[in-house]
Amino acid sequence: MLSFLLDARDWPAPPFPFKRTNLLLHLLNGGLLALLLARLGRLAGYAQSTAWRADLAAVLGSTLWLLHPLFVSTTLYIVQREAMLPATFTLLGLLLWLRGRELMLHGGSLGGSVWILAGLGGCTVLATLSKANGILLPVLALTLECTSLGAASSTTAPLPELEQTSRRHYRLVAALPILPVGAAVATYLVYAGWLGMAEGITSTRPWTIGQRLLTEPRILLRYLDLLWLPRPFTPGVFNDQIKASTSLLQPLTTLPAAVAITGLIIAGWLLRRMYPALALAILFYFVGQSIESTTIPLELYFEHRNYLPTMPMFWPLALWLCGARLRQLRPNPQPRPITTFRLPHLPEIAAHYRGMSKAVLALLIVGGLFLMTHAQASLWGNSRDQALLWARLNPDSPRAQAYAAQAEMSTGRPQDAIIRLQVALARNPDEAQIALNLLAAKCQLGHIDEATFGYAKRALEESRDIGGLLASWFGRMIEQSNHPTCPEMNLDGIERLLQAAIGNASLMSIPGRRQDLYSLLGQVELARDLPVRTLALFNQALDQRINASTAFQQAALLGSHGHAAEALSHLDHYAAVRQKEVKPDSGMPRLNAWVLDRQHYWDRELMRLRTTLTQDLQRRASPHP
Repeated sequence: MLSFLLDARDWPAPPFPFKRTNLLLHLLNGGLLALLLARLGRLAGYAQSTAWRADLAAVLGSTLWLLHPLFVSTTLYIVQREAMLPATFTLLGLLLWLRGRELMLHGGSLGGSVWILAGLGGCTVLATLSKANGILLPVLALTLECTSLGAASSTTAPLPELEQTSRRHYRLVAALPILPVGAAVATYLVYAGWLGMAEGITSTRPWTIGQRLLTEPRILLRYLDLLWLPRPFTPGVFNDQIKASTSLLQPLTTLPAAVAITGLIIAGWLLRRMYPALALAILFYFVGQSIESTTIPLELYFEHRNYLPTMPMFWPLALWLCGARLRQLRPNPQPRPITTFRLPHLPEIAAHYRGMSKAVLALLIVGGLFLMTHAQASLWGNSRDQALLWARLNPDSPRAQAYAAQAEMSTGRPQDAIIRLQVALARNPDEAQIALNLLAAKCQLGHIDEATFGYAKRALEESRDIGGLLASWFGRMIEQSNHPTCPEMNLDGIERLLQAAIGNASLMSIPGRRQDLYSLLGQVELARDLPVRTLALFNQALDQRINASTAFQQAALLGSHGHAAEALSHLDHYAAVRQKEVKPDSGMPRLNAWVLDRQHYWDRELMRLRTTLTQDLQRRASPHP
């Protein structure tokens, strides 16, 4: 969030500066990845005979990652800077760690310790402040140690006593951040899984933790399909159509996917000595996915989760295309027997044409990725075409269909939106976002029939949780109620829908949704110019989840409609129940609340708002000159 100040200091702001910074950050990550792969290539022994091939492979491997069309959504979806910054700090941390490792192994204990602790300590903190999966940095360093770097050390001659001492010092220093962080991450993931199974998870998720664990192997294979069989257009950001696995055989792909993922992890571990780059690509990927694709109840699927874990994924392919040795040789290999019959220069000729073929193949791959990424980026520059394509690629996604319908309505094609939404509603009759958008589309034509109203009421009565859609959609409708596009969307029609939502036991079990609903009903009464009823509903809304922000917003609404006395009464109610306000207990929300308390922010805002309302009340009470 702090990095957004590079792009804007006021809101709303144009998107271009944010996207430009994201693009520069993506390019920076590509450069850092090339440096890391080149460093690994030298330390792992790939550059012993032909250093330029290993360096070229590092550049090619980072280019394949940089140009992959799957990461267009990460780069151009502004908020996914939270996925890019951890990658930046992880790459920096690994480079610092490698520098410290080299110094320590050559006797520079003090300098090496500083570099290692800066990389695995300082950069881990910065990466974690960007996003939680940044805490994996030390574990990823351990992955490098167990694969590429470990394989190189296993093929060298016995170390002299001084180097053995340096290696012991290095392991001791590196263990300080690696072991506690690795143990903490593993413990937390196990605890999150146990807690989710024992106590359940949020009502917004239509699956359990056990079902999520069964589903994620299928998701990971889908990611790998998109990574190794790239295509110009990906499903995008709407993935709510994915159904969770309910058993190993439901759906049938669950068990084969679990076996395949387990086999890949085992293969990565077994290949770590003989094919270290390949093992690194496999194990780095699964370690990088360990937080977002296991027991934490996040949404099942998102493309941006592949940004960091895939960084060394294309390095083995690049090594092969550049003619570098993929297989790690054992010390003192047995010489091959010399054959008597050998055609002169034939191996050299074959090697030449093989190298030419690989060069052509590398150019074709890079060119293909470039064209696909260009097509994907161009699509992100056209929101209407993007919405329609995502709806076509995700036919069972309610979000994708609602988004496409909004694009059609915004371009004056409500009939197309109605056809789309009616098909989607038949598949998902309890999806409020579809039903409410169907209302809006019918209203744009000038009339809403009773059947459409019935669909919307049913969806609001049965929907699990529609998040911020309640406040945003109904808020817009209330604002337009004085001059509605169609007569049915007047205040009475809006209240009918809100009462249907209040009858939804699932929604009413969530304090935030109860607060939204009572506050919206208060806004309806405010639009009717009934301040006393508005005040009662606003007080009831505040009691559901006491917080200063809600109290001030509702008081400001009352004041802006000329009801300063009721607004002051609402602030009095907030002052009476303020001691019951629940503060965030963890994470950045807790830190934010602590900073605001230290600055007395809410006290100053309360005083300012009271002063403004009091002055307004006095001005209205005084006789006009």
